[in-house]
Amino acid sequence: MNMKLYRTSLLLFLLVYSFTAHSQDNPIDSVQKILKTVQKKLGNKNIPGLKNGIPGLNTYVPGLGDSIKNFTQQRLNDVFENLNKGLSAAKAMGDIKKLQGGYYELTKLDSTKGNFKQAYEHYKLYTLYRDSLQKQEVEKRQLQAKMQYEFDKKQAIAKAEQAKKDAEQKRIKNIQYFTIAGLAFLLLAILLFAHIQWRNNKQKKKANALLQQQNKKVEETLTELKSTQSQLIQAEKMASLGELTAGIAHEIQNPLNFVNNFSEVNTELIAELTNELSTGNKEEAISIAKDIKENEEKINHHGKRADAIVKGMLQHSRANRGQKELTDINALADEYLRLSYHGIRAKDKNFNVALQTDFDESIGKINIVPQDIGRVLLNLYNNAFYAVNEKKNNYQPLKGGKEYLPGVTVSTKSVKSPSGGLGVELTVKDNGNGIPQKVLDKIFQPFFTTKPTGEGTGLGLSLSYDIVKAHGGGIKVETKEGEGTEFIINLPINN
Repeated sequence: MNMKLYRTSLLLFLLVYSFTAHSQDNPIDSVQKILKTVQKKLGNKNIPGLKNGIPGLNTYVPGLGDSIKNFTQQRLNDVFENLNKGLSAAKAMGDIKKLQGGYYELTKLDSTKGNFKQAYEHYKLYTLYRDSLQKQEVEKRQLQAKMQYEFDKKQAIAKAEQAKKDAEQKRIKNIQYFTIAGLAFLLLAILLFAHIQWRNNKQKKKANALLQQQNKKVEETLTELKSTQSQLIQAEKMASLGELTAGIAHEIQNPLNFVNNFSEVNTELIAELTNELSTGNKEEAISIAKDIKENEEKINHHGKRADAIVKGMLQHSRANRGQKELTDINALADEYLRLSYHGIRAKDKNFNVALQTDFDESIGKINIVPQDIGRVLLNLYNNAFYAVNEKKNNYQPLKGGKEYLPGVTVSTKSVKSPSGGLGVELTVKDNGNGIPQKVLDKIFQPFFTTKPTGEGTGLGLSLSYDIVKAHGGGIKVETKEGEGTEFIINLPINN
């Protein structure tokens, strides 16, 4: 590489350093601008650093492109840190204007880094503080207008009183002058009052127009949020439906497999029976006939199992859904536990977990909407299975320690409800990783999830909370990080 090109590259690095150290623009954009300037200077139309990014400068000065890239990234991090410090100071001082500007800059920085989710959150905060500033400005203008009106009014009254005094003095000397002065003052007062009213009405119209514009923006934003929420809720419903369907298919498949297998065996036995009868072997034929009868009984038993599963699903999907009815909570909890487990198994054949149930048989039937409570149970079961499976996949036992055995326990018992009547306490417990304390207060918030992107919408526990509350009950969580989580649902028996 000749000395001229080396000096040019070194000059480029110094320009980048100077520009990124003082420019308020995006540092990476600034580097690209300087690169284009140097391209024109060198007369080179194919400098790799201009087309493929800063690392292309390595062709001319080894390590220069990477150094500039790392430097500009560090500058971004420094700007990001300074902005956060500035925002903390602005929050402490209650400086809304600085908060608005700070969050706007954070939005641009997050967009530059590709962190669009965080950019969207910062943009919402920016619009919030921007609207707050606009509201304060409107209120300030209205207050100034009111104070100006009061001042003008007092001034007009003072002038009127002085005019009356002057008129009284002049009245002694010349009644004609008094009359003219009185009429002139009256006309002036009318014009002044009309002017004040006109100005106030104009300011009020401007304020109302601005307020209507802001309300329109708020309504549009609210409409978009409601639309997004509806789409996410629908996605959550479809996900729950898919898991439930997989469980139902697995439940029906078991008895159908028995029916098919015993039917095939009977076909072979009937052929053997025919053969034995044709040869006159009566004893063997009788033995085969007994086997056929036993197989037919098994076919009948498993056929009724499949029929019971289908009838149960039809009962849950009948037209009067949404209405409360007397339901066996123990049977409902056990049914959805099996459906959830088989739904997970249908997607992951290697998934295994020890299931335990402890149902209080004295509870009897309670008045609930079975489809809604079933959905709550399905969400809790799916979360429990997800937690134990995650712990199993990442579990590394200590030397000589015990292997981790995933387990989920479901129990019910009769208790007193908060209102004083009888109620039911339903518990879903797992021995997974537990919930971190720092996010424990957020788990029932809409769209909050600890699962990776694409594996959860964050609506399961939020909807479960709303459903339980609608039944007059409550839901709480007890957890210990690293040991497991326990969800406790309380429902009144009759409500």
